[in-house]
Amino acid sequence: MGTSKPREERSTAGLLLMALAVGFFTCIDTSAKWLILFGLPTLQVVFARYAGHFILASLFYLPREGRSALVSNAPAKQILRSAFLLGSTVMNFMALRYLPITVTTTIFFAGPIVTSILAIPILGEKVGMRRIIAICVGFSGVLVVMQPWGAAFHPAMFFSIAGLFCASLYFIMTRLLAGVEANATQQIWSSGVAMAALAPFALQNWIWPDTLQAWLVFCFIGFFGFTGHAIATIAHRWADASLLAPVVYVQVFMATLAGILVFDTWPTVWTLGGGAIIIASGLYIWQRERKIKG
Repeated sequence: MGTSKPREERSTAGLLLMALAVGFFTCIDTSAKWLILFGLPTLQVVFARYAGHFILASLFYLPREGRSALVSNAPAKQILRSAFLLGSTVMNFMALRYLPITVTTTIFFAGPIVTSILAIPILGEKVGMRRIIAICVGFSGVLVVMQPWGAAFHPAMFFSIAGLFCASLYFIMTRLLAGVEANATQQIWSSGVAMAALAPFALQNWIWPDTLQAWLVFCFIGFFGFTGHAIATIAHRWADASLLAPVVYVQVFMATLAGILVFDTWPTVWTLGGGAIIIASGLYIWQRERKIKG
């Protein structure tokens, strides 16, 4: 298998890198929404995202790691992890066709809350009453964003919810593989499995971009994916995951900016209010985990 680099204590640099990674993740969603609205099929956009990621990961890691980067110590778990990541991306991109990027991003912020729930039966983790209350409060924030009682509700929000659960299961699988797989193997497998699974469907009704701008976005979406994940991996080597966790909430500001500048869409009061509830709950859960582990 591939080799993993030792941990380093560079917390400030790690935080800055994680914020940069979150910026690249926002670029993925912005590019995907733009390409889908441009007229490209959703599965083709997902395929482009993972094909670009796989090509760049192979070019970057194989010369350094050799064939060992392709060998997994837990192939079944690695395939399952890759499938959850693919499901998360497909569901998120389908939601982006109909929903503002601020809405999909805000719903995904409930990830730490869902992960806390799933960690109970899957990882055997224990959750106290305070965290259960925080989880319930966090889901109330999701309901505020979705507004199932009002005219603003859109069925595509169920795609976001499905993507949220897939993403949470992906993080659960990542925990299970921690210390088992090298980063090179995880990067190549996660993108390669997704690309192979999508190829038969994406290539059937292929539509080539017909403008320079569309070509640039089409080519760079894979670069954003590979670079974001690679930087996030380095950030987690330089700083504790518990320290980096709240940095993902910076994405709400980045998504808001992208929505305004690229799609001329401003967040609603409901999105901002629900987002504040979700972030507050997530930060409380993060603080409790740090206190328990510390």
